[in-house]
Amino acid sequence: MLTRSPNATSSVFSLAGSFMRTKLLSLSVICLLLVISAVVCRAQASGNVGYSQSGGSSRAAQNEHNKRVPVQGEAPPTATTMFIEASVLMNVKADEHVAVFGVAQECATVPECHQKMDATVNAFTGELKRLGIGDDDVFVDFAAQNKIYGFQLTGNVAKEKLVGFELKKNVAVHYRDKALLDALVIAASHANIFDLIKVDYVVRDTGSVENRLMEEATRIIKQKVAQDEQLLGIKLQPPAQVYAEKPSIYYPTEMYDSYTAYESEEVENSYERDKYVVQSARKSKTFFFNPLAADGFDLVINPVVIEPVVQFTLYLKVKYEIEQPKSK
Repeated sequence: MLTRSPNATSSVFSLAGSFMRTKLLSLSVICLLLVISAVVCRAQASGNVGYSQSGGSSRAAQNEHNKRVPVQGEAPPTATTMFIEASVLMNVKADEHVAVFGVAQECATVPECHQKMDATVNAFTGELKRLGIGDDDVFVDFAAQNKIYGFQLTGNVAKEKLVGFELKKNVAVHYRDKALLDALVIAASHANIFDLIKVDYVVRDTGSVENRLMEEATRIIKQKVAQDEQLLGIKLQPPAQVYAEKPSIYYPTEMYDSYTAYESEEVENSYERDKYVVQSARKSKTFFFNPLAADGFDLVINPVVIEPVVQFTLYLKVKYEIEQPKSK
């Protein structure tokens, strides 16, 4: 499904705490603002990666559309040949999941950062063991260590100086029960970890999924061949030549969209420019899983989607020779 981008003239409001100095002339009711952006991940669970990604669902739909468009240099069908196409989508529930949490520590020295980081991670892994998650299902990834600079004021000079260090690590947690995520988030909060970066979805047997897609695509092509022969009064000669085989996989991490919806009033300039300070209210974003729709596919396997799923697609294009009548 293609997402609609907000109009360039739409009003965008800042988060609470940001200030804008304006003149007050009049108040007028303006439009409903919808800001839509896409996101990768995953009870529905996305993670904070949703704030940084956009257009995932649109890109997936565009990619599927592009598969069906002839590329430059591709030979078109002739008077004696015909192309038959099939496009299949399969929605597959994940077998396992990996939740990634972000941990950060700011301290005056590097050893102090590492000491506090170790204490935080140990507290988190202790909470995880209470949930039945052992050391083999947890991995701590060293993400970054950098310097922190601040300003020292001397007279009218603000001089930048080193004030500390920041250490960042990511904790990946492997689990199989999808209902466990809420408990993981609560366990992380007990260790003062509040950043759920993303949740990855794992399908173990992708080979059987790909085989099923090929079987269904082949069946659809054979069905279309029979229909064309009957309707057009032609005979397509075997063997068929596989002209294009284009599989794709779309993970929930890529397929989350978001929007902000509200109605507000507009504050316009007045003659007394600095008389008023306007503080905008915080408008919360809504995130939701926005998978590929059935449009453009000959078949959708497992069409009802009530939870985030991994979406497998296959576009198959074959070339047939048209049997020519024998000259008398």
